[in-house]
Amino acid sequence: MLENIVIFSQGEAELVKDLETKTDVNSERIKRLLALPDLTKKDYSPIKILADTVMSLPRFSDFDIIDFPRIVTVEENFDVLNAPKDHPSRRETDTYYLTPKDILRTQMTVMWPYYLRHKGIKEKLEKQGSVGLMSAGIVFRKDEIDRKHFPAFHQIDFLYICKKSQKVITVKDLEEVQADAVKSIFGDIEFRFLVDSFPFTDPSIQIEIKFGDKWMEITGAGLVHTQVLKNFNLDPEIYNGWAFAFGIERLAMIKMNINDIRVFWSQDPRIISQFKDINSKYQEVSKYPPITRDISFIIAKSVNLNNYYELVRDLGGNLIEQVELMDEYENDEKFGANKKSYTFHIVYRSLEKTLTDIEVNAIHDKITEKTKEEFGAVIR
Repeated sequence: MLENIVIFSQGEAELVKDLETKTDVNSERIKRLLALPDLTKKDYSPIKILADTVMSLPRFSDFDIIDFPRIVTVEENFDVLNAPKDHPSRRETDTYYLTPKDILRTQMTVMWPYYLRHKGIKEKLEKQGSVGLMSAGIVFRKDEIDRKHFPAFHQIDFLYICKKSQKVITVKDLEEVQADAVKSIFGDIEFRFLVDSFPFTDPSIQIEIKFGDKWMEITGAGLVHTQVLKNFNLDPEIYNGWAFAFGIERLAMIKMNINDIRVFWSQDPRIISQFKDINSKYQEVSKYPPITRDISFIIAKSVNLNNYYELVRDLGGNLIEQVELMDEYENDEKFGANKKSYTFHIVYRSLEKTLTDIEVNAIHDKITEKTKEEFGAVIR
């Protein structure tokens, strides 16, 4: 029998309350991200339309659904899911940390510990011999700035675990499940499976679809890693399982002809009204002209560029279409040891109106000043 499980965290509430008292740069960024809506729950959002389409497939009709906090622990997000201690995703340049042990969730796969540790689930698995789980929601990662990347995005994850006495799961079984999901979205489309690697599955695979003349990855999947089963006190000699996940923005951009990830966050009725069902196709409401500005500066080599992209987002918000690294140059004699020169090309464009030079200059001046202040940069 399907269960809708909603988990609230007193720890999350306390962290948010403490966050509201802070005004440092990192806390302000996290507050803005937590204020964003989860678009898998927003009517007429392409994100919800795609998630609902896949989750309503008959093969998932008895899968439980779980909602869980946006703030999770490092242990839940990384450790029990078998992520190595030195995995790049753990770095502060990739993940938003509230405290050394509390972060904004980076993946919906963190549903696993919330589900498998939930009261009654282990008993259900023992009694029924199998459990299935799915969850769609917003996740957060630091990233570059362009039309395809945003620090908040959405995923939909699936997990199935059963006793080996009931079924020994193979990669072929997983491929059939993924093929069903892909066909529900794209219909008759060419796709293929390739080997991949994830900490929590082994073996791991990905599925790519043929879009135009290019192959594009749309899912990551695999058989549940034996170590992860052990981490949840499930004997891999008795249990096995499969898991897979979609990045929903990527699916929607392909399916609905959306060419800019900022479209998903727009409140413009001319944009929102275009999305009725899975077959909706996006048309730009108007092609507002871009305004471009360049910025060159010298900073320490140790500065990670994701931190610079964060600064630009702080001040430009959704008016920033792209930040492109045009040039990087080292010269110890000219700049000093451990220093590096960068030149960025910043494209300003609104989806909803024509920007003016005055508006853009005001933002760009703030970015320049903040670059000097936050990174000790020397503007060139």
